[in-house]
Amino acid sequence: MTQWSKFAVAAVTGLLGAIPTVANAAEIAVIASTAMREVLEELIPMFERTSGHKVTVNFMSGSVLPVKIKEGALSDMVITTPATIDDLVAAGKLVKRDRTDFVRSAAGVAVKSGAPKPDISTTEAFKKALLAAKSVGISQGPSGVHLMNVLEKLGIADAIKAKRVTPPLGTRIGTLVARGDAEIGVQQITELLLIPGIDYVGPLPQELQANIVYSLATPVFVRQVEAAKELAKFLTSEAAVPVMKKLGLEPA
Repeated sequence: MTQWSKFAVAAVTGLLGAIPTVANAAEIAVIASTAMREVLEELIPMFERTSGHKVTVNFMSGSVLPVKIKEGALSDMVITTPATIDDLVAAGKLVKRDRTDFVRSAAGVAVKSGAPKPDISTTEAFKKALLAAKSVGISQGPSGVHLMNVLEKLGIADAIKAKRVTPPLGTRIGTLVARGDAEIGVQQITELLLIPGIDYVGPLPQELQANIVYSLATPVFVRQVEAAKELAKFLTSEAAVPVMKKLGLEPA
């Protein structure tokens, strides 16, 4: 073999070694809460390009997700709230003590595009804005549950329930606001920012804030163990932080 041939073989070998091969590629199945749609839809393609793996994500609402997993839905990773993870661990569906916190999600307020933005800078101002609105969009998910607990403490839960508009599972509050079905909407910020036809007003006052955590967990019957570990490492790496922050999330 000539010196040039040896060089060419070495170059091709090095190039092939740098590219994930089909033989090494895995198909990773993920079940995730709907609130994680935007961030995962940006991060997953980044991971696929660098790893060579293929990731399929099945998004489910917070109330549907644990039911489906208990019924036997299979995956290599579950992304949901710690309380749901604890419930699924108790049900024997997720591995005990194998939880990695992923992101923290705050709640915010939106109105229809072009509508006046209410003052929500303080607890009293936020309270007045809700009472003044003709209709209030509140989800059935974690942010909605948190908000109704807050409103109970503020003494206005009954007044807001009378004009509460709740979308079907999987439908964002921002969609209701954009259609004019709700004058003001409250949901996790990441679920509001990319909805067309609405204006994001701002976060809830700090003392009322939800700060919902979403975590990664391993199913008992995981198939792609090593590939799922690679995905978890990427999702909790510094490379993921800019995408999180752009979408109104913070690393946990």
